[in-house]
Amino acid sequence: MRRKLRVAAYAICVRDDHVLLARSPGWDGTLEWVLPGGGMEHGEDPYDTVVRELLEETGYHVEVAGLLGVSSSRRSLPRRGLRAPVDLHSVRLLYEAKVVGGELRFEVGGSTDMAAWHDLDAVSGLVRIPLVDAALRMWRERDPGVA
Repeated sequence: MRRKLRVAAYAICVRDDHVLLARSPGWDGTLEWVLPGGGMEHGEDPYDTVVRELLEETGYHVEVAGLLGVSSSRRSLPRRGLRAPVDLHSVRLLYEAKVVGGELRFEVGGSTDMAAWHDLDAVSGLVRIPLVDAALRMWRERDPGVA
């Protein structure tokens, strides 16, 4: 089984009791809501990753307010075509960010197909990845006086 380490940076952006999410197909093709963000490129600072990914996936320019926490997961992914199964270890840096410019738009030719603001109270009814709930929990538990 191949082993792969993936380090990624994501942001939670909340405005007027709405959270910004992107929609992406899961491993089985099911469309699910995710945090905007993604994998770090070699040599890239995580702050730069999250700023770049937010712009690519949502059209927004953001200012990173601070690190909320780190999430780690490990799972086995089945064989895909001729590729061997993968033991995937994901390390995800979760940031709080504020929209400072740009306009909402959908990513073209990327890993997501749309972005949208969702009422915080409606998130529990969305098909979403568990990282969304973990990030919201970190955001709710943060000390808003510390940036």
